[in-house]
Amino acid sequence: MPRSNRTSPGSQPSDTAADQRLLISTEHGQVIGSDEAGYRSWKGIRYAAPPIGELRWRAPQPPRAWQAVADATEFGPSCPQPANPVISLAPGIGHDEDCLTLNVAASPECDCDHPGPVMVWIHGGAYIFGGSNQPMFEPASLLSAAPMVIVTVNYRLGALGFLDLSSFSTEGHQFDSNLALRDVLLALNWVQSNIAAFGGDPARVTLAGESAGGALVTTMLTVPAAAGLFQRAIAESAPATSVYDRERAAKVAAMFLQDTDISPAEVGRLRELPVDQIVESGYSLYSKVPGEFPGTLAYAPIVDGDLVPDYPLNRFRRGLSHPVPLLIGTNKDEAAMFKLMKSPLMPITSEAIMQMFTDMASDHPQLKLPSEAQVGSAYVGMKLKAKGLGVARDLGFRMPTVWLAEGHSQVGPVYLFRFDWATPMLRLLGIGATHATELPYLWGNLISGPKDITFKLGGLSTGRQLSRRLQTRWLAFVAGNEPAADPAVPWLPYRTGSSLDSQPEKDRATLVIDATDHLEFDLDGELRLAWGDEVLSFL
Repeated sequence: MPRSNRTSPGSQPSDTAADQRLLISTEHGQVIGSDEAGYRSWKGIRYAAPPIGELRWRAPQPPRAWQAVADATEFGPSCPQPANPVISLAPGIGHDEDCLTLNVAASPECDCDHPGPVMVWIHGGAYIFGGSNQPMFEPASLLSAAPMVIVTVNYRLGALGFLDLSSFSTEGHQFDSNLALRDVLLALNWVQSNIAAFGGDPARVTLAGESAGGALVTTMLTVPAAAGLFQRAIAESAPATSVYDRERAAKVAAMFLQDTDISPAEVGRLRELPVDQIVESGYSLYSKVPGEFPGTLAYAPIVDGDLVPDYPLNRFRRGLSHPVPLLIGTNKDEAAMFKLMKSPLMPITSEAIMQMFTDMASDHPQLKLPSEAQVGSAYVGMKLKAKGLGVARDLGFRMPTVWLAEGHSQVGPVYLFRFDWATPMLRLLGIGATHATELPYLWGNLISGPKDITFKLGGLSTGRQLSRRLQTRWLAFVAGNEPAADPAVPWLPYRTGSSLDSQPEKDRATLVIDATDHLEFDLDGELRLAWGDEVLSFL
């Protein structure tokens, strides 16, 4: 068992009714959690065997059964990762390659006789940072807003979770593809098998995530093996086109081998590498790849012909995504944070953008790319830097989301949003409603600590009202209803005009979330005309 599932005399259950509600039998063994302020909690539950030794870079395997009651009162460690000043992890938990654990939190009203809807949350972090123990994801506010069960999931990150070494497999040393995606898939299977014991309804599971987590959600919507494992989906700021082919994955893997001084004939040595060296070399590629090839990432899901049969956007457009209701959207100023952090991930200079289009044309000669004048028509009057931020935002996040919404609306209802709210301080800093700024309002954790300056110039009262409204919409959706928040404006589904019940004057409905919500029809009309209908792969 991992540290957070240790067994000790103190973890043995007492005979009290309260403790009996915290003692849960899973298919692999019993766990005992804790009573938190307003909810029941189980942390650090192992859902997979330790992905170490021979299981490093292999598909996750179910854990061994345990006999003693496992303590589930502390988070499991996060996947090893570089330090990041922006992403805070729970203090005192640390990192460990043995990281495949999840956490369950349940409202008091939810039990086996009264099961609540379940939200499985996949954290973001550019595929290399983050964890399920981030203080941002403290669930008390959400769980007080409506009866439900929340599951937050650790998965493998960076080179440990997204490096595809399968092209270097030998008879004696096998490697699997899409490891992080397989981790999430196994966690979803765990939820189906076990969540009822925690008070959750396995027939009402919403798979939700933001940023990289959102992209794992959109990819999972096209993974055949995920059919039936969730009934709804939420994707916030998902770089949905950040999925690559095996040829490109093999190039990145070769770069990793070169960085670690391991030849293809010595791939067995990869499982002997210290994990710190893997993190260091993995972070080197994380910075190097988008620098050399603007608009691409070192780590992302791969079209492997197995778990991921085709580019997700292709499957969405062909009506092959899982027919479940989808709530999806982006933030108004997505790219501003990447500029502020001087992140290499997003090309925002004119040189990097031109290089990106050149590389796109070279890699995909069959694509009909929009002309510079056509793209520029969406950014008339903007200064050069603002135009670069707009192009990066729209090709990295907004247009993939619109293309996806168009495709998925063929098979299920889609609710499209844009998050526009920014506090006076964030506007003064020039980042506005940038990437991830909707998260504090969703989770209800508006102030992260005494050093948080978000509301120093005001906006807290409006922020609290917005948070309650956003939570109401999201939780209504998770519960199986339309994402309404009476008396706020109703949120109509996104339709493209091709459906039988389409009303042209109400097509392409988009909820704009601001100090007050309002609904706009064809909000992205100018962008669609500028970028065209051809799906362009960026990030």
